[in-house]
Amino acid sequence: MTAIPSFTGDANPYGGGDPYADYRTADFPFARYANLADRRLGAGVVAANDEFFAQRENLLVPERAEFDPEHFGHKGKIMDGWETRRRRGASADHPWPTAEDHDWALVRLGAPGVIRGIVVDTAHFRGNYPQAVSVEGTSLPGSPSPEELLGDDVKWTTLVPRTPVGGHAANGFEVSLRQRFTHLRLNQHPDGGIARLRVHGEVVPDPGWLEALGTFDVVALENGGRAEDASNLFYSPASNTIQPGRSRKMDDGWETRRRRDQGHDWIRYRLVSQARIRALEIDTAYLKGNSAGWASVSVRDGEDGEWREILPRTRLQPDTNHRFVLPAPAVGTHARVDIFPDGGISRLRLFGSLTQEGTSRLVARHQELGG
Repeated sequence: MTAIPSFTGDANPYGGGDPYADYRTADFPFARYANLADRRLGAGVVAANDEFFAQRENLLVPERAEFDPEHFGHKGKIMDGWETRRRRGASADHPWPTAEDHDWALVRLGAPGVIRGIVVDTAHFRGNYPQAVSVEGTSLPGSPSPEELLGDDVKWTTLVPRTPVGGHAANGFEVSLRQRFTHLRLNQHPDGGIARLRVHGEVVPDPGWLEALGTFDVVALENGGRAEDASNLFYSPASNTIQPGRSRKMDDGWETRRRRDQGHDWIRYRLVSQARIRALEIDTAYLKGNSAGWASVSVRDGEDGEWREILPRTRLQPDTNHRFVLPAPAVGTHARVDIFPDGGISRLRLFGSLTQEGTSRLVARHQELGG
């Protein structure tokens, strides 16, 4: 199951200098999908059986784990991750944990969806990482409590079977199940520490909720939109532009490298489903000396549809939210923002509602995936 089997095994003790110098990772194809366990989407670690050395909430911190070799507290070394105490056996005759002993953490995904791959990152856990990990998923309506998630009537589906992992490494696992999940159970066998958890996949929204909203942002990540491709990802991912809320700092948007030619940059999006767009926003928050100079927006209906410009090339101001009401609704399944000549935007919002055909497609997919 592991995407980096050669990395399974011990890590060397920290020897000084850059703590990431001997960090082991790989290019995971599934990492192009959004992180469904992103705090910005509303993800959270709702419970854990033990977090003696390091808090469970660290698992979902968006930044990479940091390491300070001199940082100690009353309970021991302060680690940037989730770390449990050492498990012991039942008696002096049997001081070792049993094969079934393990620690667990319950994770609520920020947006329900189909999981394409999972990264269990043990950065800086060199002699205190778990021997193996496993991951299970379930799909429950509403906002279940930890007690409800741990109930005997909850059905958990194995996404990653018990698999050895390496210390100080990004351990990646592809997931082939095509089901919709709302919560995960991360298990470490028998104990130890994990720095970060990333859950890459596609958002599958609740059609009933979107129908109740009526008009909503049809490209937003939390509603099922997706950034499919972009001309340049030098400074930040294109998916930042459809994250919830306004950008909080410059790297919370999308910024390209400086062009030295006569071209321009762009992002292509897939909408939640076929939609009728009535208004849009292009926000350049925190992009002050590097915002895009001009932007245009186009839509197409279907994979082979023709691109139709719905917002002509328009001058943008730095650190500003620009709002546009369309003269007539535009129907489409995909959108594209083109920026001229380079720079960045922080958010794109496309406000509209699903067409009857779009609603039918979304309902069918939701049912097919067990929603």
